[in-house]
Amino acid sequence: MNSKPIGVLLLGFGGADSPEAIEPFMKNLMGGRVPPPALVEKIKARYGLIGGKSPLPDITAQQAAELHGSLNARGNSYEVAVGMRYWRPFIADGVMNLMAKGVAEIISVSLAPFYSRVSTGAYEEELNRVIDSVQGHKPRVLNTGPFYDNPLFIDAVAEKVTAGLGDFPEDRRQGVQVIFSAHSLPVSYIENGDPYAEQFRFTVDRIVAKLALENRHTAYQSRGGGQGDWLGPMVEEVMDKLKGRGLSDVLVVPVGFVSDHIETLYDIDIAQRDHASALGLNFHRTASLNTSGLFIRALAAHVSGEHK
Repeated sequence: MNSKPIGVLLLGFGGADSPEAIEPFMKNLMGGRVPPPALVEKIKARYGLIGGKSPLPDITAQQAAELHGSLNARGNSYEVAVGMRYWRPFIADGVMNLMAKGVAEIISVSLAPFYSRVSTGAYEEELNRVIDSVQGHKPRVLNTGPFYDNPLFIDAVAEKVTAGLGDFPEDRRQGVQVIFSAHSLPVSYIENGDPYAEQFRFTVDRIVAKLALENRHTAYQSRGGGQGDWLGPMVEEVMDKLKGRGLSDVLVVPVGFVSDHIETLYDIDIAQRDHASALGLNFHRTASLNTSGLFIRALAAHVSGEHK
Protein backbone atom coordinates (compact mmCIF):
# COMPACT_ATOMS: atom_id res chain seq x y z
CA MET A 1 0.00 0.00 0.00
CA ASN A 2 1.35 3.40 -0.96
CA SER A 3 1.57 5.58 2.16
CA LYS A 4 2.74 8.66 0.34
CA PRO A 5 0.25 11.55 0.14
CA ILE A 6 -1.20 12.60 -3.20
CA GLY A 7 -0.28 16.11 -4.25
CA VAL A 8 -2.82 18.55 -5.65
CA LEU A 9 -1.56 21.69 -7.39
CA LEU A 10 -4.00 24.54 -8.01
CA LEU A 11 -2.81 26.34 -11.13
CA GLY A 12 -3.69 29.97 -11.68
CA PHE A 13 -2.80 33.18 -13.45
CA GLY A 14 -1.47 35.09 -10.46
CA GLY A 15 -1.85 38.67 -9.35
CA ALA A 16 0.27 41.46 -7.91
CA ASP A 17 0.21 40.97 -4.14
CA SER A 18 1.51 44.47 -3.30
CA PRO A 19 1.84 47.85 -5.03
CA GLU A 20 5.56 47.13 -5.50
CA ALA A 21 4.74 43.87 -7.30
CA ILE A 22 2.66 45.49 -10.04
CA GLU A 23 5.51 46.40 -12.41
CA PRO A 24 7.43 43.08 -12.13
CA PHE A 25 4.13 41.19 -12.44
CA MET A 26 3.43 43.09 -15.66
CA LYS A 27 6.96 42.31 -16.87
CA ASN A 28 6.29 38.60 -16.36
CA LEU A 29 3.04 38.92 -18.30
CA MET A 30 4.94 40.55 -21.16
CA GLY A 31 7.46 37.73 -21.43
CA GLY A 32 10.25 39.61 -19.70
CA ARG A 33 9.86 42.87 -21.64
CA VAL A 34 9.88 46.05 -19.58
CA PRO A 35 6.36 47.55 -19.64
CA PRO A 36 6.05 51.17 -20.85
CA PRO A 37 5.94 53.60 -17.89
CA ALA A 38 2.60 55.04 -19.01
CA LEU A 39 1.05 51.56 -19.00
CA VAL A 40 2.48 50.83 -15.55
CA GLU A 41 0.96 54.02 -14.16
CA LYS A 42 -2.39 53.20 -15.74
CA ILE A 43 -2.46 49.74 -14.19
CA LYS A 44 -1.22 51.04 -10.83
CA ALA A 45 -4.09 53.53 -10.82
CA ARG A 46 -6.57 50.70 -11.42
CA TYR A 47 -5.06 48.63 -8.62
CA GLY A 48 -5.23 51.71 -6.42
CA LEU A 49 -8.99 51.75 -6.88
CA ILE A 50 -9.30 48.17 -5.63
CA GLY A 51 -7.04 48.45 -2.59
CA GLY A 52 -3.58 48.64 -4.16
CA LYS A 53 -3.12 44.93 -4.84
CA SER A 54 -4.90 41.85 -6.13
CA PRO A 55 -6.77 39.69 -3.61
CA LEU A 56 -6.26 36.70 -5.91
CA PRO A 57 -3.16 35.21 -4.19
CA ASP A 58 -4.83 35.26 -0.77
CA ILE A 59 -8.12 33.90 -2.11
CA THR A 60 -6.35 31.06 -3.93
CA ALA A 61 -4.43 30.18 -0.76
CA GLN A 62 -7.77 30.03 1.09
CA GLN A 63 -9.23 27.83 -1.65
CA ALA A 64 -6.25 25.48 -1.30
CA ALA A 65 -6.73 25.28 2.47
CA GLU A 66 -10.46 24.59 2.12
CA LEU A 67 -9.82 21.98 -0.58
CA HIS A 68 -7.21 20.29 1.63
CA GLY A 69 -9.76 19.96 4.40
CA SER A 70 -12.45 18.66 2.06
CA LEU A 71 -10.22 16.05 0.41
CA ASN A 72 -8.89 14.74 3.72
CA ALA A 73 -12.22 14.71 5.54
CA ARG A 74 -12.82 11.07 4.59
CA GLY A 75 -9.48 9.75 5.80
CA ASN A 76 -7.58 10.38 2.55
CA SER A 77 -4.05 11.71 2.41
CA TYR A 78 -3.73 14.75 0.17
CA GLU A 79 -1.38 17.73 0.19
CA VAL A 80 -2.57 20.86 -1.64
CA ALA A 81 -0.38 23.67 -2.95
CA VAL A 82 -0.76 26.70 -5.21
CA GLY A 83 1.26 27.42 -8.34
CA MET A 84 0.79 30.66 -10.31
CA ARG A 85 2.02 31.32 -13.81
CA TYR A 86 2.95 34.98 -13.49
CA TRP A 87 3.49 35.72 -9.79
CA ARG A 88 4.32 34.17 -6.44
CA PRO A 89 3.90 31.43 -5.49
CA PHE A 90 5.07 30.36 -8.95
CA ILE A 91 4.30 26.93 -10.36
CA ALA A 92 7.86 25.85 -9.52
CA ASP A 93 7.25 26.92 -5.91
CA GLY A 94 4.11 24.79 -5.76
CA VAL A 95 5.88 21.73 -7.17
CA MET A 96 8.77 22.09 -4.71
CA ASN A 97 6.28 22.53 -1.86
CA LEU A 98 4.55 19.26 -2.75
CA MET A 99 7.77 17.35 -3.34
CA ALA A 100 9.06 18.45 0.08
CA LYS A 101 5.99 16.75 1.54
CA GLY A 102 6.89 13.48 -0.12
CA VAL A 103 4.27 13.21 -2.85
CA ALA A 104 4.90 10.77 -5.69
CA GLU A 105 1.98 12.04 -7.78
CA ILE A 106 0.72 15.54 -8.54
CA ILE A 107 -2.84 16.17 -9.71
CA SER A 108 -3.01 19.56 -11.38
CA VAL A 109 -6.21 21.60 -11.40
CA SER A 110 -6.42 24.74 -13.52
CA LEU A 111 -8.64 27.37 -11.90
CA ALA A 112 -9.74 28.54 -15.35
CA PRO A 113 -13.14 26.86 -15.96
CA PHE A 114 -12.80 26.92 -19.76
CA TYR A 115 -9.74 25.63 -21.58
CA SER A 116 -7.56 27.98 -23.59
CA ARG A 117 -3.96 27.60 -24.63
CA VAL A 118 -3.20 30.97 -23.03
CA SER A 119 -4.58 29.98 -19.62
CA THR A 120 -4.70 26.27 -18.79
CA GLY A 121 -2.42 25.44 -21.72
CA ALA A 122 0.23 27.89 -20.51
CA TYR A 123 -0.04 26.66 -16.91
CA GLU A 124 0.38 23.02 -17.92
CA GLU A 125 3.27 23.87 -20.25
CA GLU A 126 5.10 25.57 -17.38
CA LEU A 127 4.31 22.65 -15.06
CA ASN A 128 5.82 20.23 -17.56
CA ARG A 129 8.92 22.42 -17.85
CA VAL A 130 9.32 22.44 -14.07
CA ILE A 131 8.89 18.67 -13.79
CA ASP A 132 11.41 18.11 -16.59
CA SER A 133 13.95 20.18 -14.65
CA VAL A 134 13.61 18.09 -11.48
CA GLN A 135 16.75 16.12 -10.72
CA GLY A 136 16.34 12.50 -9.70
CA HIS A 137 12.91 10.96 -9.17
CA LYS A 138 10.19 13.02 -10.80
CA PRO A 139 6.61 12.97 -9.49
CA ARG A 140 4.00 11.65 -11.89
CA VAL A 141 1.65 14.40 -13.11
CA LEU A 142 -2.05 14.04 -13.91
CA ASN A 143 -3.74 17.04 -15.53
CA THR A 144 -7.44 16.96 -14.72
CA GLY A 145 -8.70 19.14 -17.57
CA PRO A 146 -11.34 21.89 -17.33
CA PHE A 147 -14.30 21.68 -14.93
CA TYR A 148 -16.84 23.63 -17.02
CA ASP A 149 -19.15 20.59 -17.05
CA ASN A 150 -18.82 19.74 -13.35
CA PRO A 151 -22.39 19.71 -11.96
CA LEU A 152 -21.24 21.13 -8.62
CA PHE A 153 -19.49 24.02 -10.38
CA ILE A 154 -22.69 24.72 -12.29
CA ASP A 155 -24.65 24.52 -9.02
CA ALA A 156 -22.16 26.90 -7.36
CA VAL A 157 -22.59 29.56 -10.05
CA ALA A 158 -26.37 29.05 -10.09
CA GLU A 159 -26.41 29.67 -6.34
CA LYS A 160 -24.69 33.03 -6.90
CA VAL A 161 -27.12 33.95 -9.71
CA THR A 162 -30.09 33.26 -7.44
CA ALA A 163 -28.54 35.42 -4.73
CA GLY A 164 -27.76 38.14 -7.27
CA LEU A 165 -31.34 38.24 -8.50
CA GLY A 166 -32.30 38.88 -4.88
CA ASP A 167 -30.68 42.33 -5.22
CA PHE A 168 -33.60 43.38 -7.42
CA PRO A 169 -37.15 44.10 -6.25
CA GLU A 170 -39.20 40.91 -6.29
CA ASP A 171 -41.73 42.24 -8.76
CA ARG A 172 -38.94 42.98 -11.30
CA ARG A 173 -36.77 39.86 -11.00
CA GLN A 174 -38.39 38.03 -13.89
CA GLY A 175 -37.39 40.85 -16.21
CA VAL A 176 -33.75 41.10 -15.10
CA GLN A 177 -31.35 40.74 -18.01
CA VAL A 178 -28.65 38.26 -16.97
CA ILE A 179 -25.32 38.75 -18.77
CA PHE A 180 -22.82 35.89 -18.41
CA SER A 181 -19.26 37.07 -19.03
CA ALA A 182 -15.88 35.50 -19.74
CA HIS A 183 -12.49 36.96 -20.65
CA SER A 184 -12.25 37.80 -24.35
CA LEU A 185 -9.65 36.04 -26.47
CA PRO A 186 -8.41 36.52 -30.04
CA VAL A 187 -10.81 34.87 -32.49
CA SER A 188 -7.81 33.17 -34.11
CA TYR A 189 -7.43 30.97 -31.01
CA ILE A 190 -10.93 29.59 -31.51
CA GLU A 191 -10.33 29.14 -35.23
CA ASN A 192 -7.22 27.13 -34.35
CA GLY A 193 -9.14 24.74 -32.13
CA ASP A 194 -9.46 26.27 -28.65
CA PRO A 195 -12.71 24.89 -27.11
CA TYR A 196 -12.99 27.98 -24.87
CA ALA A 197 -16.09 29.59 -26.41
CA GLU A 198 -17.87 26.25 -26.78
CA GLN A 199 -17.24 25.36 -23.13
CA PHE A 200 -18.40 28.83 -22.05
CA ARG A 201 -21.70 28.32 -23.91
CA PHE A 202 -22.11 24.81 -22.44
CA THR A 203 -21.82 26.09 -18.86
CA VAL A 204 -24.17 29.00 -19.48
CA ASP A 205 -26.76 26.73 -21.10
CA ARG A 206 -26.72 24.41 -18.07
CA ILE A 207 -27.13 27.29 -15.60
CA VAL A 208 -29.93 28.82 -17.66
CA ALA A 209 -31.76 25.50 -17.81
CA LYS A 210 -31.29 24.88 -14.10
CA LEU A 211 -32.73 28.27 -13.13
CA ALA A 212 -35.24 28.56 -16.02
CA LEU A 213 -33.85 32.00 -16.88
CA GLU A 214 -35.84 33.80 -19.55
CA ASN A 215 -33.50 36.72 -20.27
CA ARG A 216 -29.94 35.53 -20.75
CA HIS A 217 -27.02 36.90 -22.75
CA THR A 218 -23.39 35.85 -23.22
CA ALA A 219 -20.69 38.46 -23.56
CA TYR A 220 -16.96 38.97 -23.15
CA GLN A 221 -14.88 41.41 -21.16
CA SER A 222 -11.33 42.58 -20.44
CA ARG A 223 -10.31 42.47 -24.10
CA GLY A 224 -6.57 42.81 -24.68
CA GLY A 225 -4.83 45.21 -27.02
CA GLY A 226 -3.46 42.72 -29.53
CA GLN A 227 -4.04 42.84 -33.24
CA GLY A 228 -6.90 41.07 -35.01
CA ASP A 229 -10.48 40.30 -34.02
CA TRP A 230 -11.41 39.40 -30.45
CA LEU A 231 -14.36 37.42 -29.15
CA GLY A 232 -17.47 39.52 -28.66
CA PRO A 233 -19.84 41.11 -28.04
CA MET A 234 -18.41 42.96 -25.08
CA VAL A 235 -20.55 43.39 -21.96
CA GLU A 236 -20.83 47.12 -22.64
CA GLU A 237 -22.17 46.45 -26.15
CA VAL A 238 -24.84 44.16 -24.76
CA MET A 239 -25.85 46.81 -22.23
CA ASP A 240 -26.10 49.38 -25.02
CA LYS A 241 -28.56 47.12 -26.89
CA LEU A 242 -30.58 46.43 -23.75
CA LYS A 243 -30.89 50.16 -23.10
CA GLY A 244 -32.02 50.61 -26.72
CA ARG A 245 -34.80 48.09 -26.07
CA GLY A 246 -36.01 50.10 -23.09
CA LEU A 247 -34.78 47.60 -20.48
CA SER A 248 -33.30 48.72 -17.18
CA ASP A 249 -32.24 45.86 -14.87
CA VAL A 250 -28.92 44.07 -15.52
CA LEU A 251 -27.12 41.34 -13.60
CA VAL A 252 -23.57 40.46 -14.71
CA VAL A 253 -22.36 36.93 -13.92
CA PRO A 254 -18.57 36.59 -14.38
CA VAL A 255 -18.78 32.83 -14.90
CA GLY A 256 -15.35 32.71 -16.52
CA PHE A 257 -13.65 33.81 -13.28
CA VAL A 258 -13.74 31.82 -10.03
CA SER A 259 -12.06 34.42 -7.79
CA ASP A 260 -12.12 38.16 -7.28
CA HIS A 261 -9.25 40.00 -8.94
CA ILE A 262 -8.78 43.07 -11.11
CA GLU A 263 -11.06 41.73 -13.88
CA THR A 264 -14.00 41.62 -11.46
CA LEU A 265 -13.17 44.39 -9.01
CA TYR A 266 -12.13 46.97 -11.62
CA ASP A 267 -13.36 45.82 -15.05
CA ILE A 268 -16.85 44.97 -13.77
CA ASP A 269 -17.40 46.77 -10.47
CA ILE A 270 -15.96 50.06 -11.69
CA ALA A 271 -15.70 50.25 -15.52
CA GLN A 272 -18.83 48.29 -16.45
CA ARG A 273 -20.80 49.82 -13.59
CA ASP A 274 -19.84 53.32 -14.75
CA HIS A 275 -20.98 52.44 -18.28
CA ALA A 276 -24.28 51.12 -16.94
CA SER A 277 -24.74 54.22 -14.80
CA ALA A 278 -24.21 56.47 -17.82
CA LEU A 279 -26.96 54.52 -19.59
CA GLY A 280 -29.29 54.77 -16.61
CA LEU A 281 -29.29 51.01 -16.01
CA ASN A 282 -29.81 49.35 -12.63
CA PHE A 283 -26.61 47.28 -12.48
CA HIS A 284 -25.52 44.47 -10.19
CA ARG A 285 -23.07 41.58 -10.45
CA THR A 286 -23.06 38.22 -8.75
CA ALA A 287 -20.55 37.51 -6.01
CA SER A 288 -17.50 35.56 -7.13
CA LEU A 289 -17.22 31.92 -6.10
CA ASN A 290 -14.03 32.44 -4.07
CA THR A 291 -14.38 29.92 -1.20
CA SER A 292 -18.03 29.02 -1.79
CA GLY A 293 -18.78 25.67 -0.17
CA LEU A 294 -20.28 24.32 -3.40
CA PHE A 295 -17.24 25.41 -5.37
CA ILE A 296 -14.83 23.73 -2.96
CA ARG A 297 -16.93 20.57 -3.26
CA ALA A 298 -16.73 20.92 -7.05
CA LEU A 299 -12.93 21.08 -6.89
CA ALA A 300 -12.81 18.08 -4.58
CA ALA A 301 -15.02 16.09 -6.94
CA HIS A 302 -12.86 17.17 -9.85
CA VAL A 303 -9.70 15.96 -8.11
CA SER A 304 -11.23 12.60 -7.21
CA GLY A 305 -12.96 12.17 -10.57
CA GLU A 306 -16.35 11.76 -8.91
CA HIS A 307 -18.17 14.07 -11.34
CA LYS A 308 -17.18 12.13 -14.46
